[in-house]
Amino acid sequence: MDRAIAFLTGAIISVMVIFNTELGAATSNSVSILINQAVGIIFLSSVMLALPKDTRVNPPREKAPWYMWFGGLFGLMVITCNYYSVRETGATIAMGAAVLGQCLAGLVLDITGWMWMRKRAISTRRAISIMVVAAGIAVMLLFTGEVINPLYALLGIAAGIITMVQMAYNSRFAAAKGAFFSARQNVVSGLIGIALFAFRADASGTFDALSHLGAVPFYAVVGGGILACFVVVASNTIIPRIPGADSSALMSAGQVMAAAALDWAIYSRLYPALIIGSVMMVIGIAISGRE
Repeated sequence: MDRAIAFLTGAIISVMVIFNTELGAATSNSVSILINQAVGIIFLSSVMLALPKDTRVNPPREKAPWYMWFGGLFGLMVITCNYYSVRETGATIAMGAAVLGQCLAGLVLDITGWMWMRKRAISTRRAISIMVVAAGIAVMLLFTGEVINPLYALLGIAAGIITMVQMAYNSRFAAAKGAFFSARQNVVSGLIGIALFAFRADASGTFDALSHLGAVPFYAVVGGGILACFVVVASNTIIPRIPGADSSALMSAGQVMAAAALDWAIYSRLYPALIIGSVMMVIGIAISGRE
């Protein structure tokens, strides 16, 4: 079940990106992030207030160190890396690079136990699994027909690495405070961070972009923020329970498959290399089984 949730989480990320892109195109990237964080705070707070006695939503809370309260700042770094990577290399290469970064980070987390993750030995079967996943990533990167800009591809890889670090970080905070509380604090710190950046860097442009919100469809205004809440809560829950290499590969495969389906449905574009590569990744995870 946890592996199915990881795959579904990846697929939801692709849908979330569509909402965020539509909102950002009508306003600005900074305003899109601002609105997503605000929607997330309202949505998560509403769920927590509606279910005060449900221990799955409001479990007993423990103290957490001060440095665990700033998970949203990782998200701002991911968005910045993705922005330049997509702009300079295109979405296909940026996605493949991010997948590579996520899988590398997941493997390192498994081997080292860094970021409070459980150490997991690499058996022969898991090594074969990792090689199949890596081959799938190579297919996505090398056979899409796109030209790779090494510098900006590295930014895409950095985005994937930071994503996995953020998920491990948030899951540790969730262990003390609960998945919903952790997710809400994630968007609170993210909102503060992006607000300080947006209004300090370009206050007039930010206010102008906010004035265009009325022309944006309601689903695009709230959709990205609500789906982001699901992604954070789900990752907070599953990251500690399955190997980091598996969770990163499954989320990446789900994201790539959903993106390919959306490209075909919305833009009538089909990238066989992305589909073949993501299927290979799922096969690789199936080889590892439940180790």
